[in-house]
Amino acid sequence: PKLGKIGEIVEDIEDINQCLKIILTTIKGSIPHRPEFGSDVYKYIDYPVNEAIPNIIRETVDAVNLWEQRIDINTVKAEISQENILIKISWSLKNSDEIENIEISI
Repeated sequence: PKLGKIGEIVEDIEDINQCLKIILTTIKGSIPHRPEFGSDVYKYIDYPVNEAIPNIIRETVDAVNLWEQRIDINTVKAEISQENILIKISWSLKNSDEIENIEISI
C-alpha cells in the first residue's frame, strides 16, 4: 500500500523509495515485535554538526544495508538545518547500473 493514499499501491522504484523512508524515519525500538527495525539517525540530532553528519551517514548505511537488500548504496550525504536532517541517498538495484536518487527529510 502507498502511505497516505487510501487504495493506492506502490511498485518498483517507488516501492523501494517508500521503504527507505520508512526505515530511516522509524526509531529503533518503536515497533514492539520488531525492536531492531529502523535506524538510530535521531540519536545525533543534538550532536555538534562535525560529529553528527558522519554518524548519521553510518546509521543510514547500516540500516539500509540491513533492511533493504534489493539495492546497493552508491553514496549517502547528510545536511543538518534548524528544521530537519536531510539525507540524500544515491542507490542502484543489485546487478544494475541504473542510478536512483532520493532525499529523505527527518
